[in-house]
Amino acid sequence: MGRGEGRGRSGPGRRRPLDHGALRLLMLKLIAETPRHGYELIREIETRTGGAYVPSPGVIYPALEALLDLGWVRAEADGSRRSFHMTEAGEAELAAEGETLERIEARLADLLDSNRPEDPQDVRGAMWRLRHAVREAVRANPDDPDLRKALADILAEAQERITKLDES
Repeated sequence: MGRGEGRGRSGPGRRRPLDHGALRLLMLKLIAETPRHGYELIREIETRTGGAYVPSPGVIYPALEALLDLGWVRAEADGSRRSFHMTEAGEAELAAEGETLERIEARLADLLDSNRPEDPQDVRGAMWRLRHAVREAVRANPDDPDLRKALADILAEAQERITKLDES
């Protein structure tokens, strides 16, 4: 898979789990909790969906610009990045959209639940959990060649074992 392919979607050819309006409202809620950078918003949404939805920068940054244009957030320089902070207008919008926000949070909970390992024979869930574990291991130690080799060896062994299942 190329860089960014399949990200921000629930699967190939499927629509995003959150439409643009819902995503903007969720981002507004997250910024109300604490000022955040765009990348932090991506990671927080990924965390709150258990990795089931990872919005791309191509979705997040235009949504942030829309929030700025609406006057719901303001940006402050933070080194080479901008951090986004809530405005009074943004707080009023959140208060007015409480029911909608509850539905959005329920949708996030559904996405999170859809990736829990209740059914150990669910191949899609197992693949997601494997991908997530590999990604987290590499992120924790990105410059460790021994870790990368160990991960590659484990994945190669898994591939061999899966291939042998077809031969049985």
